[in-house]
Amino acid sequence: ETCEDKLVLATNKLDKAATAADDSDRMRKVLESRAHGDEERMKKLEDELKGVRAQAENADKKYDEVQKRLQQVEGELERAEERADVGEIKIVELEEELRVVANNLKSLEVSEEKANQRESSYKKQIKTLSSKLKQAEGRAEFAEISVKKLQHEVDRLEDELLNEQEKMKAITEELEQTFAEMSGY
Repeated sequence: ETCEDKLVLATNKLDKAATAADDSDRMRKVLESRAHGDEERMKKLEDELKGVRAQAENADKKYDEVQKRLQQVEGELERAEERADVGEIKIVELEEELRVVANNLKSLEVSEEKANQRESSYKKQIKTLSSKLKQAEGRAEFAEISVKKLQHEVDRLEDELLNEQEKMKAITEELEQTFAEMSGY
């Protein structure tokens, strides 16, 4: 019974470990998906950043042209400066967003590494439990064979004891009869 209990317990633990490994694999896939999404978003942000930088360069060129014609186009100069300010604000915002994305990516990498470590640990535990289970099954099988052998030996000895008791009874009866005959004379 204890071997069966241990087998059931080991099987339950094995099932739990397998479930945990599946959960870890699903989490890894989710993290990879998120990381892929973050990479696409970073690429989009980099493209937007290039566009904004191009706008800022155009504004600087216009600023140089406007400076040459300062007296004629003073109003255009103010608009170009406003566009440059907006571009710089967008650059700062995009750089901040880029830093946030980079931090998220680092966090995902750490989480993935921890998940991989847990998965490795679970695999080792499963291997150890499987080995212990095989050993326990071998010991149980050996014990069953030994019990059968001992039971056969017990049966044989009981039969032998009964035979000896019957012989003893017959000898005792013969002795009593002999004593009775001797006392009768």
